[in-house]
Amino acid sequence: MIAVKYDSQCHISVTTLDNVHEWIVTRSQEAFVPDNTSTPLPAFAMPTRALLDHWQGHRRVTRRVIQAFPEDRLSTFSVGGMRPFASMAFEMISMASAGIRGIATGDWATGAELMHHSGAHVPATREDILRLWDDTTDLIDSLWPGIPPERFQEVDTAFGLYEGVIYGLLLYWIDNEIHHRGQGYVYLRALGIEPPPFYDRS
Repeated sequence: MIAVKYDSQCHISVTTLDNVHEWIVTRSQEAFVPDNTSTPLPAFAMPTRALLDHWQGHRRVTRRVIQAFPEDRLSTFSVGGMRPFASMAFEMISMASAGIRGIATGDWATGAELMHHSGAHVPATREDILRLWDDTTDLIDSLWPGIPPERFQEVDTAFGLYEGVIYGLLLYWIDNEIHHRGQGYVYLRALGIEPPPFYDRS
């Protein structure tokens, strides 16, 4: 069993493995099988274009969440001691922009060089955050066609920290975005604002 806890910043800690790196490797490399058989499940291949569409669909929903925040609440409002949503959005931008560069080129920023760990300031306005978000969207779209399909099956070490199969690392980043977006939904509800529909990926 893997026991995962979240601190007040909503960052994970893994209590039954040595560290989070091992947890990510385990998630991205395990072959899950039913409890009552030793036969592996059949392989399933997702077209790389479908994976891109899935990621960008989630990013479109998250962008609407950013837009839904009042300007004066995006960087100030929080619940239960967690970070304001502007800080979470900045982390998503940081992970996605550095992550797609690493996937496409094999040249990874270090953990300390990631924008949200480098001491860079969170953008002060909603417009600035959305501009960075859109720049990242364009970067993903421009680099994706040059990524060979077999690259997603390779094992690499993201940011010099997280070893895993590329598609598993990417799915983890998407999971991380969904998780933080869920916090944004709670914030919006607490502010009396109807969040955008999570199922509308258009």
